[in-house]
Amino acid sequence: MLRFDPFSDIDSIAKSLLGADVGAGRVPRFMPMDLYRVNDHYVLNADLPGVDPGTVDVSVDHGMLTLSATRTASSDENMQWLASERFAGSYRRQLALGENIDADRISATYNNGVLSVTIPIAEQAKPRRIEISRAGDSEQTMINPTREHDSNR
Repeated sequence: MLRFDPFSDIDSIAKSLLGADVGAGRVPRFMPMDLYRVNDHYVLNADLPGVDPGTVDVSVDHGMLTLSATRTASSDENMQWLASERFAGSYRRQLALGENIDADRISATYNNGVLSVTIPIAEQAKPRRIEISRAGDSEQTMINPTREHDSNR
C-alpha cells in the first residue's frame, strides 16, 4: 500500500531552494529579531517561543553580544510521533556592538516567548555642547555642534 504525502513535494522544493533540511531535524538559521532605537538606548526583541527561561543566556565579550537559548522537545516513552516540525535544540545569535554602547548597563527580560534586550548608548557618545573660551575674554561662548554657525553674519 502506498501512502500519499502532499507535503513531500513542497519539502523537496524547499530543500533545493534553501539548501537546508525542512521538517524534523531542521536547524533555524537564526532567531528572528527586531532592533530599533528609542532616545538614548537600543531595544532588541528576539522571538524564542517555547524556550525555558532558565536556558536563555545573554552575554557581552569584547564588543560582541551573544544571545543563546535551548528548546527541548517533549518526550514520553509512550509517545509515537506523527509529525515533528518545531525546532528543538540550541539557538545562538551574535551581534557586534559599536564603540558607543555602555556594555555595563545592558539588561534583558524574557516574557511570553520574547527576549527583550535594552542596550544603552554611552554617555560620551551622546550629543552635547562644548564650552569654548577665547583668549583674553573672561566670558565663555556656548557652541552647539549640531548647528552650522557663520560668524560673518
